[in-house]
Amino acid sequence: MKSIYFVRHGESEWNVANKICGATDVPLTARGHEQAIETGKKILEQGIKADVILYSPLMRAKDTALHISQMTGITAIEEPALLEQNFGKYEGTPRNGTEFQEAKKSFLNRYEGGESMFMMAQRIYNLLDRLKEDDRTVILVAHNGICRVVKSYFEEMTNEEYAAFGVDNCTVTEFIFE
Repeated sequence: MKSIYFVRHGESEWNVANKICGATDVPLTARGHEQAIETGKKILEQGIKADVILYSPLMRAKDTALHISQMTGITAIEEPALLEQNFGKYEGTPRNGTEFQEAKKSFLNRYEGGESMFMMAQRIYNLLDRLKEDDRTVILVAHNGICRVVKSYFEEMTNEEYAAFGVDNCTVTEFIFE
């Protein structure tokens, strides 16, 4: 059995403002940088051995990955497939907005200029299929929406469980290929 690890980026400015980040390039807060450094230390303390860190090209994930890389000595490489879902017209709007909450129920919805949940799932599932065949142990550093798809790859989830699932900033989650 082989593991991969997932780390959600550190706290971003729009996380604090309760705004939908999506594919918008939003920076980490000072706290987000600190969280990323602490996560690197935790990875060392927990004895997690990885060959490479793959990260989303968005700065909040990239900066998180580079902090972890500096703390652990694990090489970090950008992976375009890890880009967060593009929520189109909803980016920058409140996460708990009524219209957005309703639009999220349709997995085929492209959010007027964005990307559907199915489109994102396809690219993440394709990446995971490749990683399953790869000999390396990988740490993925990306976004909450990406973690939701990763979890659905490894575990059965209802639509409600999928929609409700989330991880805190800089949480390290292990997934095991069977």
